[in-house]
Amino acid sequence: MSKTHLGHTARKRFGQNFLHDDYVIGKIVAAINPQNEQNLVEIGPGLGALTDPVCEEVDALTVVELDRDLAKRLRHHPFNGDKLTVIEQDAMTFDFTSLLKSMPYEGKKLRVFGNLPYNISTPLMFHLFDHADSIADMHFMLQKEVVNRLAAGPGTKNYGRLSVMTQYYCHVIPVLNVPPGAFKPPPKVDSAVVKLVPHATPPVEVNSLNTLERVCAQAFNQRRKTIRNSLKDCLTEAQISELGIDPTCRAEVLSLKDFATLANAVTALEQSDNQQG
Repeated sequence: MSKTHLGHTARKRFGQNFLHDDYVIGKIVAAINPQNEQNLVEIGPGLGALTDPVCEEVDALTVVELDRDLAKRLRHHPFNGDKLTVIEQDAMTFDFTSLLKSMPYEGKKLRVFGNLPYNISTPLMFHLFDHADSIADMHFMLQKEVVNRLAAGPGTKNYGRLSVMTQYYCHVIPVLNVPPGAFKPPPKVDSAVVKLVPHATPPVEVNSLNTLERVCAQAFNQRRKTIRNSLKDCLTEAQISELGIDPTCRAEVLSLKDFATLANAVTALEQSDNQQG
């Protein structure tokens, strides 16, 4: 199969796979449910598979596109050019909080959606989590395996660091599965759409997000180890027990609340060490 689609060659370095199945596109747009007077932002619009049907529903859409040829094509779109604000930039470094200040509808948070390049989907989501206060909701097409990990609960094989950190920031709602044949060129994996809704207030209190990240990374880095072993350089077995957590359990059975408890204990210890030092 030719990699050229509508006169544009899919670029491997941008992780481009273009969505073309009208039934699937209709289901995704229905899930997003775009309305007028919403601050809608699409990441990586590509050839407009989602852009065009969303523009049929609304008067204004902002798109963030890194590929210069595609950005130019969107600006000169015969039907939707006047509805689109095209930002030619890398979404990975883009300041979404500043974008909100320039959006047309004051007092309304961003509604973000996109068919994300799979090679950058996880770091891009975490970049967006940094701007979660500015975002009402997000709808993303991702690898199905990633969606399963985002939504997984403790005690399941898909549960890991990505589950814990995502669920700290957002409510995770799987929306629909998408087969490889819905894309050109077809990816080698199944895809799925997920809805992420940032929490108005975090579900647990965390004193240092960096420490939560670090504790999760250490605990899940060696999944087969007990947390007594994986966290031994920051907490003793007795200290873990004092928190009401079994030091002989593995990371995959601990809840977000447990990880917050562990991280806050590490933060408190480090702060007291710094004061003594």
